[in-house]
Amino acid sequence: MAAGTASFSSKNLDSNPMEMSKGIQIEGYPIKGLSIGGHETCIIFPTLNLAFDIGRCPQKAISQDFLFISHGHMDHIGGLPLYVATRGLYKMGPPTIIVPKSIKNDVENLLEVHRRLDQSELRCNLIGLEVGEELSLRRDLKVRVFRTYHVIDSQGYLLYSVKQKLKKDYLGLSGNEIKKLRLSGVEITYTITEPEVAFTGDTTSDFIVDENNIDVLRAKILVMESTFLENRVKVEHAREYGHTHLFEIINHAKKFKNKAILLIHFSARYTTEVRLMPVY
Repeated sequence: MAAGTASFSSKNLDSNPMEMSKGIQIEGYPIKGLSIGGHETCIIFPTLNLAFDIGRCPQKAISQDFLFISHGHMDHIGGLPLYVATRGLYKMGPPTIIVPKSIKNDVENLLEVHRRLDQSELRCNLIGLEVGEELSLRRDLKVRVFRTYHVIDSQGYLLYSVKQKLKKDYLGLSGNEIKKLRLSGVEITYTITEPEVAFTGDTTSDFIVDENNIDVLRAKILVMESTFLENRVKVEHAREYGHTHLFEIINHAKKFKNKAILLIHFSARYTTEVRLMPVY
């Protein structure tokens, strides 16, 4: 395991929401949110203008223009209609919501029901993606869907930074010379992509050994679930319900090349605040 591991959960179910809104900072990224297994999960990256899962729709999530839903369990998607409705109330513009392609029609039907109930448009850009597909979010950022292993259809999201670098052949040229080449149609740059942030949602540890998920384990920050933390709950129990046990993360420690790992989705049986955990 690389630079360090942090945990992100609530002290208890009655935690002060304002306390949770302070968030933490990891590898230059402010991160806000809340994650309690079976109750709610919403992890927010304000500087990237996006949130992973929506939980019960915490206030800080509403201003994020992009929302990524990992799967259809209520503690991850329950606040979706409220998220869309509140953005409409504040005239923020329609958000872009990415969901597993397998549940896109169901999510659209869910929104249609709430449109009738609320007598409002609930405008949004709903996109269904499946494993391996990519979407450009902006010029310097794209997302790729990766496979996770839960008890229902699920998927994770991997954000890549996208940068244009000047080719070696043109490094010594002046600005005017480079401009002339560009205007004449010469391809003077090449693209570099680097895995920045990965989010698993709910999954067993099988995603770690999936050969297609190498970049997930190389991302600067990996946000992953660790529902169970100690030996009162066995690894087999975690796997049966589609979750990951801390012991499995420790066993696979050498596979992680991330600079930081943020553990979320602790069972509600635990009482823990944001804190640093030992590096293994």
